[in-house]
Amino acid sequence: MCGDVDEDSPSELEDQLYLRFLSHARTLLAKHGRSSQESGEELFGYMDKLFADALSRSARDGEEAEEGKRYQRLAAQPMVFARLAGFLAAHLSLQEDPLRKVIEALMLGYAEAEEIEPDHGHDHDHEHGHSHGHDHHH
Repeated sequence: MCGDVDEDSPSELEDQLYLRFLSHARTLLAKHGRSSQESGEELFGYMDKLFADALSRSARDGEEAEEGKRYQRLAAQPMVFARLAGFLAAHLSLQEDPLRKVIEALMLGYAEAEEIEPDHGHDHDHEHGHSHGHDHHH
């Protein structure tokens, strides 16, 4: 996001944040579509597909919401997915350290969002590593 955020009203800022999410989601989904299940191992391909399916659903739900409600829906989604991650992790062996894995995945997703720089209509250098960005070895 470029420009002065201080001058924007809360609804304008929310719209900008939602559009940033949508742009990043579309970029990531397009990358996923190009690489489609080339992750080498069946489990990792499954995990990538499940992630893409959930991200696609999140983006679609936002697009289907009323214009003033899109950011509100986006803001609620991490709570739902965190709840689901907790529910699933609670059913795993403690020896697998499920909480640590969930927190590591959460931080990976947070960092991944910062790496994505879609074309946003102005010129300056964006030479960042745009590789897959993570490994699945926990």
